[in-house]
Amino acid sequence: MIEMTAVRLQTTEGSETSGPVAEPVAGARFEPVAVSRTYRLPALVRACRPRQQVKNLLVAAAPGAAGVLTHPSVAERVAVAFACFCLLSSATYLLNDVRDRQEDARHPRRRLRPIAAGEVSVTAAVSAAIVLALVGLAAAFAVSLALAGVGAGYLALTISYSAWLRRIAVADLVAVSACFVLRALAGGAATGVPVSKWFMMVTCFGALFLVSGKRYAELRNEGVLAATRASLGDYSESYLRFVMILAAAVGSAAYCLWAFHGKGSDGLSWYEVTIVPFVMWLLRYGLLIDQGAGQSPEELVLGDRFLLAVSALWVALFACAVYVGT
Repeated sequence: MIEMTAVRLQTTEGSETSGPVAEPVAGARFEPVAVSRTYRLPALVRACRPRQQVKNLLVAAAPGAAGVLTHPSVAERVAVAFACFCLLSSATYLLNDVRDRQEDARHPRRRLRPIAAGEVSVTAAVSAAIVLALVGLAAAFAVSLALAGVGAGYLALTISYSAWLRRIAVADLVAVSACFVLRALAGGAATGVPVSKWFMMVTCFGALFLVSGKRYAELRNEGVLAATRASLGDYSESYLRFVMILAAAVGSAAYCLWAFHGKGSDGLSWYEVTIVPFVMWLLRYGLLIDQGAGQSPEELVLGDRFLLAVSALWVALFACAVYVGT
């Protein structure tokens, strides 16, 4: 629920600014930015982006699809894997925001991030990131060597993204999508559940759909402010629409092939029924992107009742497919 609205910040002479001093982007106009309950939390906690930790629920995907998530030992390992990735992702968010603090200060939304706004010092952010990364890797190693390996790979990829890959068009899309895939792989690594090729294809192209949709929304809404994000200026709206269509098509095809080859009799199975809410979710999300939303995927998903309802329907039908059968 929206609690308050940040004061308008305009890039005109004599206007008030918050956070570190930075040169404004020519022609930019900062509109009111919605501020949620998250802003009641301490600055360092907010800098860890607690709302984005919902992405780490992907660690439950592989064991959930395998039908072993209800086993106490498996559920415990998944919970630890989730906590590990919350720590690791928080560390990378802190390091990324330290690097981006000057660019973020010129952006209408990201200027409110605690590091860009000067609420958290660079020293405190880097120190916290190191501690979180070490604790996260140690906890992952306590679960399994495989999980620690995936966690280390996630850290290496995100640091490479912040330092280099983000500035290369297409490579940035692949890198961010791969972060989603590593989260999904972490669940399998933590529990010993093998990950199928169909699971990998759906996860890969589903992630690419979300990431390209985010870039499309940023490019469409930010205009001259596109310069505040590396590589965004290299894209066009038509190209990103093409990537979204390609990702949705391949992801849907892979999901359908998996569903049709799922367990069950010759008749209609629960697996096949799950195709309906899956495709409905993609169609709804694509519509919202086309209407100008999507700069923050987690806020879009959690804030749209239709998406939440379709997600709940898919979970219910998928649970029937896995735990009830045909």
